[in-house]
Amino acid sequence: MFNKILVALDLSPMGRQVFEVGLQLAQNHAAQLFLLHVLSPQEDGYPNLAMATSLDYSGLYSETLIRDYLQQLEGFKQKGLEWLQSLSTEATTAGVSAEFAQPLGNPGFTICDQATLWQADLIVMGRRSRSGLEEFLLGSVSNYVTHNARCSVLTVRSFAPAEAVAVSSPQVERA
Repeated sequence: MFNKILVALDLSPMGRQVFEVGLQLAQNHAAQLFLLHVLSPQEDGYPNLAMATSLDYSGLYSETLIRDYLQQLEGFKQKGLEWLQSLSTEATTAGVSAEFAQPLGNPGFTICDQATLWQADLIVMGRRSRSGLEEFLLGSVSNYVTHNARCSVLTVRSFAPAEAVAVSSPQVERA
């Protein structure tokens, strides 16, 4: 049923969960994987351009701040590529053909565009569950993709491992 599965990832802990769902589906359907990380200022951890372009005491843009920003951006890109490479290797070890890309762009549009270009049958992606003002201002990538993709879309909600769900309670000493 699914021959080509695009897995849209970000560098959050949720990204790992989304990858695992995509890998399992690819194994179950003997499908190929396309791992996609879209570089976007919307992503947590993306370097802050506003800091780099602030004016220094002379009223000019600080060359040092811009250089620092570019170094941070290069580090962020490198981190993403290394992570994608490790996930691709993991998929290959599990018997699944995988390739990856890390374009710069608007996440929703880029995911839909890459899925069309690669002729994906399914997009697997996370859902952050934004609500209210945050969703109004930032939008919902999963909502955009669900309504604009030319293929099926599976959104994965965050789930916590069993160890993280345990509620801590105060220790009571007994005599």
